[in-house]
Amino acid sequence: MNANPSPPSLKWSAQLDVLPRKSTPFLRGDKIILPPSALEQLLSAATVTVTQDARPQTSTFDPYNPYSFAAERQAREQLVERQQQLPHPLTFRLVNPDNGRIVFAGIREFSAEERAVGLSSFLRQSLGYGGEETANHVNGTSSGAEVNRSGTEHASEALPRLTVHVQELPKGTYVRLRPLEAGYAPEDWKALLEQYLRDNYTTLTNGEVLAISAGKDTFRFLVDGLKPNEEAVTLVDTDLEVDIEPLNEEQARETLKRLLEKAKKAPGTSEGSSSGGKINIDTNEVGQVRPGEYVDYSLENWDVGKDVELELTPLDPEKDVELFVTPYGPKHRGRPRETEHVFGDFSPKATKRVKIRHTNSELDNAEALWISVRGYDEQDGASQSHHPIQYNLLVSSNDNLSAYVHNDSSTNDEVPLGPDEERCSNCHQAVPSRTMFLHQNFCLRNNILCPHCHNVYQKSSAAWNNHWHCPHDNSYGDTPSSRKKHDDLMHTPSSCPSCDYQAANTPDLAHHRTTTCPGKIILCQFCHLQVPQQGPDDPPADSAEVILSGLTPHELSDGARTTECHICAKITRLRDMSTHLKHHDLQRLSRQKPRICRNVNCGRTLDGIGKGGEVRVQGSRNDLGVCDVCFGPLYVSMYDPDGKALKRRVERKYLTQLLTGCGLQWCRNQYCKSGRTNLGLILEGQNITSKEAMGMIKPLLERLGDRAMPVWFCTDEGSQKRRTLAEMMAAEGVEGEGVKGKGKGKEKEGTEKEGTGLGYELEWCIAALEVENGDLDKGRQWLKDYAPTRAEAAR
Repeated sequence: MNANPSPPSLKWSAQLDVLPRKSTPFLRGDKIILPPSALEQLLSAATVTVTQDARPQTSTFDPYNPYSFAAERQAREQLVERQQQLPHPLTFRLVNPDNGRIVFAGIREFSAEERAVGLSSFLRQSLGYGGEETANHVNGTSSGAEVNRSGTEHASEALPRLTVHVQELPKGTYVRLRPLEAGYAPEDWKALLEQYLRDNYTTLTNGEVLAISAGKDTFRFLVDGLKPNEEAVTLVDTDLEVDIEPLNEEQARETLKRLLEKAKKAPGTSEGSSSGGKINIDTNEVGQVRPGEYVDYSLENWDVGKDVELELTPLDPEKDVELFVTPYGPKHRGRPRETEHVFGDFSPKATKRVKIRHTNSELDNAEALWISVRGYDEQDGASQSHHPIQYNLLVSSNDNLSAYVHNDSSTNDEVPLGPDEERCSNCHQAVPSRTMFLHQNFCLRNNILCPHCHNVYQKSSAAWNNHWHCPHDNSYGDTPSSRKKHDDLMHTPSSCPSCDYQAANTPDLAHHRTTTCPGKIILCQFCHLQVPQQGPDDPPADSAEVILSGLTPHELSDGARTTECHICAKITRLRDMSTHLKHHDLQRLSRQKPRICRNVNCGRTLDGIGKGGEVRVQGSRNDLGVCDVCFGPLYVSMYDPDGKALKRRVERKYLTQLLTGCGLQWCRNQYCKSGRTNLGLILEGQNITSKEAMGMIKPLLERLGDRAMPVWFCTDEGSQKRRTLAEMMAAEGVEGEGVKGKGKGKEKEGTEKEGTGLGYELEWCIAALEVENGDLDKGRQWLKDYAPTRAEAAR
């Protein structure tokens, strides 16, 4: 008998009233809401199916053996507990009794009114409720009024009925989708399909229509083939193979035709816009852009101490192009566009210029300058029939922009007169005095001076007939299209797509979307993700806490998470970590240098160093100034105020080392026979005479009381190795290497290599290796956290 029989299928059904659409605007995809009583009934149904099953649940159950009843009881309790957990995912079969339509759905929550069911707009359309649906309704993005779940506003309405059955579905392995319109390209929908299904759908039903919204476009697909179940499948925790096939041969031919036309106008082709890419300072970029499209460039290397000027000129003066710039960094992550940019030029002049001071705060922490060229579309929506606009983009830099700022508003009055010249009262040009009479007669008949901008036009020219001045500002132009563009951009209110802000004009909208807009994308310095700067649960941007912290609302909330300081192991909020580390930095700079053992072969400090960098400076350890380990063989308890006995013991130690040696293979002591042999100073087996030994140690004994004079005692292998590593670390890169970055705020001079012992005193290097037990990498990290560099200690 099977010890774990498969649980019986869950059975439950009910006839419920369908709530009005305005009661469930938050539902998307194939999601429904059921009343709380439905959840209780489902749990009861799952429990009843088990308790009514009288079959033994253990293969060894014997009704005549009382000892097997305990195992059987435990197996039944486990099975009941398991069956009370509803299947995942919980799916339902919905049937409209009026027209017989069937569709499968997943559950959103159990919060509907009693005897009622809430449907998403997609399900309402699929089941035939509610008439026509807009594209937004199909995708569940309709913005209705506040959800009313009390039932008061539709209590008196005759609500349609719906039959709901719980039914488990197999995991889908294959689906075939057929586009309902021609022209869908793979790059149009592939990036959206997976996310759309994952976020909005639990099931797929054969014959239903999916409507995927992508900006202004909506892609509609017919579900026409499922495996392993032809009627419906579930999409949760499964890998789904998707095939996109045309609806018929005519659609396939039309799709191929549109794709070929689109390929001809792709970026980089003769009929399409330029492909853009990286550019450098002092380069002249020639390209083309189709009206209504953008060409994106990236400036990654520039001198952050100089100002930057960008100049965009169309090769055809009758055409109009626009120039937008956004510094790419943590504060700005989006490409510059007409309604979202930091710097831009909307003037009606043919040549567009953007001048950026190197002191501009927007350049702080900028990694690159993103530049976009847009072709102005005079006939909005008909840009596909327009030819590309040729343009010339010049990028330059200077110490001071005022040295080469162009003055496009200069007049003829500023031109100095010659000795025999006069100024025409009409056109204000310098004219020779002898021809002034003839010139004025001709000029007054044919030319006219604009009293506002002081430009001269021919009276019969189209430029004068179309010349205009804005009554609200100082803008002017010579074509109807320039006036329409000016009115659309400067005097037409716009709505922010990410919030409720109403902008007075397009520049105001662009400034809002790059500053205070909640939907502005930033790179969070705490979670390191690209997220909107203000979420629904974040504090408002104008709150005092956000303003004083200098963080975005998202960073303020995300920075409230805590972490452990890697230096002191204290729990600290992420947003307070920088201030916390500054305190550690002040402690690091104020620490007193540790004392080290006088023995040149020893890698120990005299007083010891704490794990947190605490230097426990004490008084004199002994008369020699060596560590306790090195002084141990010389210690005696006799009274020796003059140090003569100590001096004799040091003499005997030196003689023993030179005449006999320590016999250690790792010894590198120059005043030891074994060490000198290992260093190659004497041949193996060669003896040093007593006279030679006394001659070597006599200078050391004479200066034994001088603490600046080192001593040469043999020590253990670990201590000697730490001393060698410490000397190597202290000698690394005494002079710092400059690092020059590519963006604003990335230029450093005389900086030190991160993670090395560069610029640290020998005492600190010995302390680091003593704390970290000779680990070189950990010692370098300890130096970075706790020790001041040579340059910092000298300040």
